[in-house]
Amino acid sequence: MTDRTTGTAGAGSGTLRVVVVDDHTVMRAGVLALLAAEPSIEITGEASDGREALALIAEQHPDVALIDLRMPVLDGVETTEEIVARFPGTRVLILTTYDTDADIERCVEAGAIGYLLKDTTREQLVEAIRSAARGETVLAPRVAEKLVARMRRPAPVVLTARETDVLNAVADGLTNTEVGKRLVISEATVKTHLLRIFAKLDVSDRTHAVVVALERGLLVRSP
Repeated sequence: MTDRTTGTAGAGSGTLRVVVVDDHTVMRAGVLALLAAEPSIEITGEASDGREALALIAEQHPDVALIDLRMPVLDGVETTEEIVARFPGTRVLILTTYDTDADIERCVEAGAIGYLLKDTTREQLVEAIRSAARGETVLAPRVAEKLVARMRRPAPVVLTARETDVLNAVADGLTNTEVGKRLVISEATVKTHLLRIFAKLDVSDRTHAVVVALERGLLVRSP
């Protein structure tokens, strides 16, 4: 861990205090070099893992922590969770080479305000740090596309155990009354379950409910 404090400048004075956290020495040096010539940013320290980062942030209280995702001791997600819980005045900006859906979601859920990839240009990185310090969400275009695509993806349909029992009974050709007797529930309860099943499967009748459920693998019938 390296302390690079040169003063008490901060967001209020127009200079943003930033710490850089990356376990790859060459990569960390590259990020520091990119930011060194930017007068609006003051690098107050650097760390090689999450635990060092937390100690550094406790000392320096930077405006933004620029953090790698895959690191020893504490990874980027665990470090982010700790920073969000303990140092709410420090915004976390993830800078990584990984852009899988799982990685992105874990970081966003942990409280990171931004997620950038390491092919980001100097200008984009500087602007992202400024935006993060203002509390604005910052996402690399490819990351934003992945999040939007995932949001647009229909949520998987899940039937409860009782709904599956009801639909299996319907598939056996039973009436609502007969379904109720088999499952020892009232006919009104059977109807309630069927209405929920219709809504989940986006159908309007019993026959289509069975057909759609079979097509989606929600019902398994014996040959």
